[in-house]
Amino acid sequence: MTGPVDGVDRSAGESLRGPLGTAIHVSFYVLLATSTARYLTYHGVSGQFVVVVALIAALAALYTSTVVVARRGGAWEPWVWPVLTTWAVLVWLAPSFAWCAFPMFFLCTRAYPSRIAYPVVGVLAVLTSLAFFAFSGRTEWAVLVGPLCTGALIVMAYSQIERDGRERVRLLRQVAETRSRLAETEREAGVLAERERLAREIHDTVTQGLTSSLLRLEAAEQIWAQADPRAEARAREDVRVATGTLRENLAETRSLVHHLAAPNLESQPLDAALLAAARAHHPRAELRIVGTPIAIPAEVAHALLRITQSAVSNITRHARADTVGVTLTYLPDAVALDIYDDGAGFDPAPSGSPSDRGGYGLRAMRSRVEQLGGTFTVESAPGEGTVVAAQIPCARGTSA
Repeated sequence: MTGPVDGVDRSAGESLRGPLGTAIHVSFYVLLATSTARYLTYHGVSGQFVVVVALIAALAALYTSTVVVARRGGAWEPWVWPVLTTWAVLVWLAPSFAWCAFPMFFLCTRAYPSRIAYPVVGVLAVLTSLAFFAFSGRTEWAVLVGPLCTGALIVMAYSQIERDGRERVRLLRQVAETRSRLAETEREAGVLAERERLAREIHDTVTQGLTSSLLRLEAAEQIWAQADPRAEARAREDVRVATGTLRENLAETRSLVHHLAAPNLESQPLDAALLAAARAHHPRAELRIVGTPIAIPAEVAHALLRITQSAVSNITRHARADTVGVTLTYLPDAVALDIYDDGAGFDPAPSGSPSDRGGYGLRAMRSRVEQLGGTFTVESAPGEGTVVAAQIPCARGTSA
């Protein structure tokens, strides 16, 4: 297997795959065949013919084995040394095969780390220059310098490619780490926002009611101690009011618990969960589905469920509505939720500020939707009912 090369991880055989690897292999076989033809043209079958042919066959076999091992994902780098050694001996006996040096340069740079590949390429370039210079009759100085320049250019180009690759990997890792930190920050912000909403809900409902009930009960206890019939009537009134307040606090507490203990979306379809959540607050609530149901992310389904719970709870507490409808619409790239009622309605303009008419609930719903990249709107007017609408981006998946 191939290990890290100058900080860049390469999987086994990766360096000999792809268009560049194919080009290297094709050029090697073409140059080997061309060099063989040239050798036969100038030397025929005399002299060292048998030895040269044996070396040609061995070189072709070793190079083919290297390619096969690489493409199968094996450790192909050890095969490069026999290829280089066989080629060097062949060039020493028949300088015509020096032309195969150019794919050898690329093979070395892709097989070994820079500290090994570059000196090896330098040695191959010198050997190739000497071979070219020899069969040119030692008269063409260009063939002596050409391989050296070519080797240097290949080394410089590949060195630049490696530096660019390391920089690209570094940037990709940096982007991945940044995204991970951003996602974690968003999750923490969502948790803090939910805690803040629950804290305010509890403070403005349960805590305030309990404080008021406690004061009235303490006052009633002091009044009864006076043994005055008129004072006793006032004490009974305080007890009655305190009892009513405690009942309301109990209902508020159960509502908060119900919001925290949401139905399991994994055990039932989303439409069933939304209808159950709506009817928990308004028994006559109805649900309508528009479009073809699709599988949507868990965080989107959870947000839709919370919005339904909060919106229908507000309707029950404030709107005195006879009709409550929930519409779930599946769009090509989003899912929309509309909750409407025929109740008292209100002026939605100041709803951004918390009040006893549910400003916290609307603000929490808006926050949920916007955290998922969606849009949230409220349409209402005194005496004309209310429509709460949310639309959240959602990639289309398989049918649910």
